[in-house]
Amino acid sequence: MNISLTPEQEKFIDLQIKSGGYSSGDEVIAQALQLLEENYRQSVEQRLEELRQKIASATEQIAKGQLTDGEIVFARIQEKICLLSEAQSEA
Repeated sequence: MNISLTPEQEKFIDLQIKSGGYSSGDEVIAQALQLLEENYRQSVEQRLEELRQKIASATEQIAKGQLTDGEIVFARIQEKICLLSEAQSEA
């Protein structure tokens, strides 16, 4: 695989090597990819946790009888879609 870097990216990598933190460009890139992977995993875990919390909240609402009729929900969604479409048309 060939990767093209911008001059700024190359300068940054050179700076990292010159500062003594890394011994090669490959090491800098490997560290960058590891950080990107960790960031991705944390993002996925955070979204899953948010979804779990929403499901738990919805389950509590259902248990308390706090429900909204499905037709009303779909009507609200359709209204939002129409408003978004109109906003995009005007832009």
